[in-house]
Amino acid sequence: MHKTLLLVDGSSYLYRAFHAMPDLRNAEGAPTGALYGMINMLRRLHNDYPAAYIACVFDAKGKTFRDDLYAEYKANRASMPEDLARQIEPVHAAVKAMGWPVLVVEGIEADDVIGTLAVAAVKHDMDCVISTGDKDLAQLVNGHVTLVNTMSNETLDRAGVIAKFGVPPELIVDYLTLVGDTVDNVPGVPKVGPKTAVKWLTQYGNLDGVIANADKIGGVVGENLRKSLDWLPQARVLVTVRTDCPLAPHMTTIAESLPAQQPDREALIEVYRRYGFKTWLREASAADAGQGSGASAGAPAADGAQAGLAQAALFAAEPAPAAEYELVLTEAQLDQWLAKIDAAALTAIDTETTSLIPMQAQLVGISLCCEAGKAAYIPVAHRYPDAPAQLSRELVLGKMRAWLEDPGKPKLGQHLKYDSHIFANHGVQLRGIVHDTLLESYVYESHRTHDMDSLALRHLNRKTITFEEVCGKGASQLCFDEVELGRATEYAAEDADVTLQLHQSLWPRIKDDAGLAYVYQHIEVPTSVALQKIERNGVLIDPARLATQSGELGRRMLEIEQEAYALAGQPFNLNSPKQIGEIFFGKLNLPVVKKTPSGAPSTDEDVLQKLAEDYPLPKILLDYRSLSKLKSTYTDKLPKMIDANTGRVHTNYAQAVAVTGRLASNDPNLQNIPIRTAEGRRIREAFIAPPGSVIVSADYSQIELRIMAHISEDASMLRAFAEGIDIHRATAAEIFGVAAADVTSEQRRYAKVINFGLIYGMSAFGLAGNLGIERAAAQMYIEKYFQRFSGVAQYMADTRAQAKARGYVETVFGRRLWLPEINSPNGPRRQGAERAAINAPMQGTAADLIKLSMIAVQDWLERDGLQSKMVMQVHDELVLEVPQAELALVREKLPALMAGVAQLKVPLIAEVGVGNNWDEAH
Repeated sequence: MHKTLLLVDGSSYLYRAFHAMPDLRNAEGAPTGALYGMINMLRRLHNDYPAAYIACVFDAKGKTFRDDLYAEYKANRASMPEDLARQIEPVHAAVKAMGWPVLVVEGIEADDVIGTLAVAAVKHDMDCVISTGDKDLAQLVNGHVTLVNTMSNETLDRAGVIAKFGVPPELIVDYLTLVGDTVDNVPGVPKVGPKTAVKWLTQYGNLDGVIANADKIGGVVGENLRKSLDWLPQARVLVTVRTDCPLAPHMTTIAESLPAQQPDREALIEVYRRYGFKTWLREASAADAGQGSGASAGAPAADGAQAGLAQAALFAAEPAPAAEYELVLTEAQLDQWLAKIDAAALTAIDTETTSLIPMQAQLVGISLCCEAGKAAYIPVAHRYPDAPAQLSRELVLGKMRAWLEDPGKPKLGQHLKYDSHIFANHGVQLRGIVHDTLLESYVYESHRTHDMDSLALRHLNRKTITFEEVCGKGASQLCFDEVELGRATEYAAEDADVTLQLHQSLWPRIKDDAGLAYVYQHIEVPTSVALQKIERNGVLIDPARLATQSGELGRRMLEIEQEAYALAGQPFNLNSPKQIGEIFFGKLNLPVVKKTPSGAPSTDEDVLQKLAEDYPLPKILLDYRSLSKLKSTYTDKLPKMIDANTGRVHTNYAQAVAVTGRLASNDPNLQNIPIRTAEGRRIREAFIAPPGSVIVSADYSQIELRIMAHISEDASMLRAFAEGIDIHRATAAEIFGVAAADVTSEQRRYAKVINFGLIYGMSAFGLAGNLGIERAAAQMYIEKYFQRFSGVAQYMADTRAQAKARGYVETVFGRRLWLPEINSPNGPRRQGAERAAINAPMQGTAADLIKLSMIAVQDWLERDGLQSKMVMQVHDELVLEVPQAELALVREKLPALMAGVAQLKVPLIAEVGVGNNWDEAH
């Protein structure tokens, strides 16, 4: 490709890279997704197209001729996201350091610069490859100009343009004129889409032909065309890429200005170091060390082609080791692998199944890996036409059972809680779980994504085969048991192989930090094992009680509807924001609190809450919405989620979601059942114990305030908890300057709001709203609080400073809680991160404590052979199902176990309740 010009539409890829990885940040919290994506794209692109001449073209700030021609041009585009704007300068610097000439021409769009260069290249007998995701540039395609889209692996030559758009490149401008360009806010003919445009252009030859025959086209679209005739010439100019732009003084000729350059290794190493791209940093540092300090390190290549090849060699992605993936179809092969894993120090294991719902999934195959690059896939239930004979599921599990259930055989996986369910569905209990890459990633960088594909790209610089690439997506997606065995082996064996390699990358980083190692080994991994048992136990549900409640809720909703109609003076749809808006603001003239993005008065939850302070109808609507949500989410839905075999609901606890370490419950969500309303609390009545057993609930008392006392070491708080004094009464006594015995109930209520509000970062404005007092009075209470609890004030100041310096805060046990926005120039985001910095150690430590309790309780139940079992974990609460014969023992032992999982500077107290259902026990 020594006579090829490779052009990159930098602006197109910049946005796509940013939106693909909007949350990627370095250790200091600086956004890096767009930067990472651009570097990665350019590395791969130049490896695939090692051209002699290259350029990366970006849009310049400011107006272009199109803005002067049409004032509404791009008017619908949102302003550039702040996190992306912060990356523009680093992106330009990194691209230049990689040896790419960067072009940013004032007053000229990137598309027009690219068009001008493409035409110039063809005139000088060069081919041109344009890397873009912009459909407008298809008009440039010809026998010498090709488009490539590295994000979709799409290549468009002339035939490709025809196949994609239905018209050849020379008609793309006419096509775009008719259909319009919504991205740039260029209107086309109303109601004319791609099919109609292609039909017209095919019938009449080009846009001029369509215009000439406009009076012959019938229907609404014909009328719309005739109304648009005056606009179409201007639209054609707007969508036409210019090819004659003056590019001086930014460049002279392609040959002089755009030859591929040698990378600036020192500049690249600094970029990689500053933005945390560790794999690339090691690679570039190694290349730098290998180059030595001789003159050749910075010398230009003999010609452009050699420069391109040198750059391609330097930036080629680190190749994956030559993989040896074995498809196991015979008993002899299986025996060989059983011998390997039996002798291995650690084995990665993964399952392929028929469903993502663990309790319903059936085993389709097992993959194993105990040496990087060497893995096996054992299919047991693939069922497509002409599928080869496979070992039966019963035979494979029978032979593997001893190893699978042996706690002395160390096992590794990616989300092994799921795989444990799969084996349990077939009567096998997976033991010996020592490592899980999902949890390693979660502990190491909780603020990032933890799926295998993302982890492989982030830590191994490796693009893995995705599930969609194997099975497709949408309505035509295959079940894995329908996948051809060769392809299934590539995918499944790679999963086990990549899991092992991810562990080899992540575990050394965790084990070198005592806090992270403790959280991972002693909290997260054993929590995963305990959660699998809780999920499998499930909780017994009384569907008849829910049906009764559903009927009552429905009747109450009908009553509320009539009350709403009376207040509105007419019937209306209580679920229609449009009709509610018409009633509120058109008929009742209620004040507009805020507007939607389209400019209409909003009727969202916040608006209703605000209006409900002064007007009855908004309050009625809030009540209606609350009951409607209870009915649809719980009383109607829960009975449908009961397992027919067990009579129980089996939720899934997502362990690697919340950055604070808290668990999330889904399918169904058992952690969001409201408890502040009578109707919400009644739903808990349907969570029952079987005959002969009771529900036992145990939760920590004022856990986050106790953690605050421990972390801040505030003398007054420590003393109150040590002496068993009511902390809210003690706080009220301090703030109001009275004896504890003289504190009124109103003063205690104020103190409670202050205690909890301040650890959540509540401002004087928020406190005033919460207590219904003046802002000045709220500010005075806050000042008095910090005067009396100076240790808390000092903790908050120190924590904010540490968070800004490190980008994270820690729990008592060493869990890192990352705060990507802590140094953001955006005030509200930064302030939100500062509030989180204060509260996260409390929330995170509380999450750690309940997990330690869960582990301790599960170990005790199994060790002592009890029939009692945990059935739910909700925030700071454990819920157990306990036979009457074990109740006395559990009531005695449970609070002691929970109080004994950690030694804080204040006593931990767990309170226990008992009842026939969850509501009675709570």
